[in-house]
Amino acid sequence: MTVSPLIWGLTIVLILGLLAFDYFFHIRKAHVPKLKEAALWSGIYVGLALLFGVALWIYGGAEMGTEYFAGYVTEKALSVDNLFVFLILIASFRVPREDQQKVLLFGIVFSLIARTGFIFLGAALINSFAWVFYIFGLILLVTAGNLLKPEKEDEGTADNFIIKLARRFFHTSENYDGDKLFTHENGKRVLTPMLLVMVAIGGTDLLFALDSIPAIFGLTQNVYIVFTATAFSLMGLRQLYFLIDGLLDRLIYLSFGLAAILAFIGVKLVLHALHENNLFFINGGDPVPVFEISTGLSLAVIVGVLAVTVAASLLSPAGKAQAAVSGIRHHATEYLDLTYTADHSERERVYALMTAAEEEIRKMPLKHRDQAKDVEEIRGLVSRAHDEHAKFPAA
Repeated sequence: MTVSPLIWGLTIVLILGLLAFDYFFHIRKAHVPKLKEAALWSGIYVGLALLFGVALWIYGGAEMGTEYFAGYVTEKALSVDNLFVFLILIASFRVPREDQQKVLLFGIVFSLIARTGFIFLGAALINSFAWVFYIFGLILLVTAGNLLKPEKEDEGTADNFIIKLARRFFHTSENYDGDKLFTHENGKRVLTPMLLVMVAIGGTDLLFALDSIPAIFGLTQNVYIVFTATAFSLMGLRQLYFLIDGLLDRLIYLSFGLAAILAFIGVKLVLHALHENNLFFINGGDPVPVFEISTGLSLAVIVGVLAVTVAASLLSPAGKAQAAVSGIRHHATEYLDLTYTADHSERERVYALMTAAEEEIRKMPLKHRDQAKDVEEIRGLVSRAHDEHAKFPAA
């Protein structure tokens, strides 16, 4: 099905309208979204994405609908994995809770722009050079292997190369000034950490696009489906961040599931490349008769792997222990950080989450608790948080 310029135009207007609505009605006024608000709007954005897919299925046919849903589910899963890095960056820069929404929306907008550029570049390459499928397949196989490697302790921190350069050559402030990108200190105009964290998230978005776009091109070469599946997977990511903030640490097997999915799509791309082969040193430049994986089978594998991965993570005692320990460290640090929020009710909420995690840890077997790193450091943080709370019980 060829998509008319009118449909393209209406789709772009719809996406821009959703982003504008998100900014003017939710983010313009700094606040910490409540769980109910995050859940409601996450559901609305997922619902819109599903309705769009149903409309594609009805008006574009079953093949277009299946390709869209396979692409959307894959991109959504990769977006959730990206949230882990956003969480680390936001914590590393100590972004005030009230302003985290604006940072996330910037990340979504920049990601959409970057991925759109990669989509049209990828489409141009594929249309001109069939061997690009080999490259895309190799990228996904390498990415799958990297996901299985243990993460480095300093990975995702604020001390990356670009930030070090910015702090070395420009005047930078250590303190936030609301959501301003620039402020004045001692009569000089300086960069705020808000600008630096946006640069850091923008840089990571470019890296994410290098993995994300080959993955969806492995499922469909229809540029309209690639664009819409990518765009709708990013819509609602901000709300999802606040909805599953405490759940991210529970998904301890997500990287294994994503590795399996990317490896599967990588193999699919290589098989498709062999089927379309025109490289002279492979089968004399003729297509190779190989089995091609259908889009329906791809969708089934992707959904199945994600379902098993998420279920195993949520039911795993080790996952529960890791989530509780990470949570108690996270909440104790937030409570002690005076720049975290000026909202007293929010601080009380964080303290309640910390004590709940503390109680959950006490009930766990020692073998799971002992797997946590920096136990003494965490105990010190929790003790200090209790001491601070005792001093200011009404805060």
